[in-house]
Amino acid sequence: MGKNLINIALFGLGRIGVMHGNNLIDNKNFKLKYVFDVNSQLSKKISKNFNCRSIEKPEEAFKDDSIDCIFISSSTSTHLKLIYESVKNNKTVFCEKPLDLNLNKILNYEKKINSYKNKIQLGFNRRYDPGHKSLKKHLENRKIGKLEKIIITSRDPLAPSIKYLKASGGIFKDMMIHDFDLARFYVGNDEFKSIFATGSNISNKYFNKLKDYELATSVLKTKSGVQCIITNSRHCTFGYDQRVELFGSKGMLISDNIKENEVSIYSNKATNTKSKLKHFFIDRYEIAYKKQLDDLVQLIKKNKKPETGFSDGKISIQIAESAIRSLKSKKFEKIKY
Repeated sequence: MGKNLINIALFGLGRIGVMHGNNLIDNKNFKLKYVFDVNSQLSKKISKNFNCRSIEKPEEAFKDDSIDCIFISSSTSTHLKLIYESVKNNKTVFCEKPLDLNLNKILNYEKKINSYKNKIQLGFNRRYDPGHKSLKKHLENRKIGKLEKIIITSRDPLAPSIKYLKASGGIFKDMMIHDFDLARFYVGNDEFKSIFATGSNISNKYFNKLKDYELATSVLKTKSGVQCIITNSRHCTFGYDQRVELFGSKGMLISDNIKENEVSIYSNKATNTKSKLKHFFIDRYEIAYKKQLDDLVQLIKKNKKPETGFSDGKISIQIAESAIRSLKSKKFEKIKY
């Protein structure tokens, strides 16, 4: 690695890919060498902005011995093949979630990927959010005694585009998957064993045509009996609602929403009026997206296991599949690992 910099090839230049590109450029540990997108014109345009080279095929990066890491933010259906080709060519991998929407495909690729030495980090960024992560530290320090219940609220300001929703895999695999992973972060080795899930459409009936849900709730239970309640909504008029509550035998921990600023206004019209919540996931989790890159540095340079890896991506889909089964059976379903 020239001058100790980590050479990166970034695949996928949509909204999330461009954000990652900017974060990589701003991080002193990385050098963004290549970008690739199936839209070659977009790739050439972005490469100029990033002062790097646009490549026509991923193979150019795979075969370049100077590339240390393949950073995957392309469409979900391409993730597993790109991960496999990366590890086959001895590259460290960072991949956005989810691994794939098809569990069987994940399991098949897992066998092939594990036949090679591999270093893979998955993009479950919420574990790196300062507030959410501090709960874990307080929990481990027994600040609230024994963990008994987790409540996670996750509501988007607006639903994604119809085009996105059609290819998303549904609310459990696209949206709640983040919360399944975050809940696992808190329970540690006390894995979830069962789940009950429900969904409904009230304000936007178009979700019925998609066979998807605008509102969803899951109740999970671990081996020791810890309960977890997750509520999701595809709309929220007051902003990006992201809250986590951990309740224990000796107290409670809360990681609350982040506002645009911390100013409170007192007047003859209202008391203690606060600013709006952050309105977009890239803004709300800005620090988390940057912090996960520090984990990637440790994985590449010191072979330190990342906070989230391939197995975490697989398990989150296994939980989502169990949630979908529960929707149909209208009963608690055993989570099949």
